[in-house]
Amino acid sequence: MEFMDWRLFGTAIGLMFIFEGIMPFLIPNRLRGMALMVLKLGDNTIRGMGLFSMVMGLIILSLTR
Repeated sequence: MEFMDWRLFGTAIGLMFIFEGIMPFLIPNRLRGMALMVLKLGDNTIRGMGLFSMVMGLIILSLTR
């Protein structure tokens, strides 16, 4: 078992923050509207969206590693 490459982990976290910050920086009003829409969704719908996001991330990681 290899030790974690902390530089790679730091890069991944840094990229996550960059991508997470794009929408609030560029279109804050639209982001606020989307947040209000998410409030109306049920728990299972939100969980499904989270599951989809995690699966897509795993697929991308498996294809690029």
